[in-house]
Amino acid sequence: MAFEATKREWGELYAFFRLLADGYVYAGTPEGKRNESLRIPVAMVQREEHDGTRRYIVEKDTIHIVGENMDKRIPREDFDTVAALVLDSVRQSREDEVTSADGVEEFLDEIALFDLEAKTDDRTDFSVAFYSTEAPLTGFCVRSRLGMMIPLLDGGRSANFKFEQTGVKFAVPTVNKINAEGEEDDVISRMLMIERLGGNLKYNDVADKIFRSNLSMIDLHMGRLLAEMTRLMWLDGITKVSELTEELKKLNPLKIKDELINKHGFYEYKVKELLLALAAGMRPAKLYNGTDSAIAGFLLVTGDGQVICYQRAFRQTFADFLFYNTRLEKGSTEKDKYGYLERENGVYYFKLNLKIGLLKR
Repeated sequence: MAFEATKREWGELYAFFRLLADGYVYAGTPEGKRNESLRIPVAMVQREEHDGTRRYIVEKDTIHIVGENMDKRIPREDFDTVAALVLDSVRQSREDEVTSADGVEEFLDEIALFDLEAKTDDRTDFSVAFYSTEAPLTGFCVRSRLGMMIPLLDGGRSANFKFEQTGVKFAVPTVNKINAEGEEDDVISRMLMIERLGGNLKYNDVADKIFRSNLSMIDLHMGRLLAEMTRLMWLDGITKVSELTEELKKLNPLKIKDELINKHGFYEYKVKELLLALAAGMRPAKLYNGTDSAIAGFLLVTGDGQVICYQRAFRQTFADFLFYNTRLEKGSTEKDKYGYLERENGVYYFKLNLKIGLLKR
């Protein structure tokens, strides 16, 4: 029997099987390649299944599966075979829903694996013990370039920034005309029309008070910094986070000294700290206090099926990878409630939305 699952679900299963089949994983480089000089042995993978926690222990030729209702050994080469079948199916399909290849469902039944995506409360996909089964577990999220990438930040309306409309005071008919300009998601047309009619958009605040406080944990002016990046994305069409940060350095919205910008790398540092916090589970609408979460890293599945490891233990490499491999994305104006002039206590505000995703390639 065959069944269908999304490329994202297959990507998680593929990474899991690949680790068990290989018994190791390569650390990643800032460029998203594998570091050939750093191969890390995988001793055990722990995953939450339908019947509780299971440990998949890597032995010489077998995987020893130990759970509340299970204790059996499966040849490692079987995991290798099924991982190859999954990869081939996903790469050949042009649709997001992919049908399982012959033999895949039978193997999943044999190991009693019924959830392609693990069900966890801490947002990890599974945890890995490196070098030894007694080693501390490292919690990972799988990010697969084989399908749709899960955004690093997709906070909806909680991730909006407010810009006060200053300059010329617009009458209600003018505001209505501006808000009717262009298609629904044509935010740039409305921004340019405000400017053309003599108005300005001046940064005011982070719209959501929890997100404002979360950003303040990284820097008290982080909201302004990210709002300017978002504005630049719309006005200049730049999306890569590293390139937007370069533009920020020229613009210098925080009006800091050149020495701090160029010698200390202030803007790069602050952006990397944000990206690391997001990777570890910071969310706009949930209070963040800087405490490390269960998510300690990413397993990146590349387009050709390599699995690369980024983790907190190699913090600088992880930060650099995120910095050079993320971009700002445009969310739905209807869903995220931004891109229009809105009146609040007699003042008009224009909201922009922050959404950060990983580059597909």
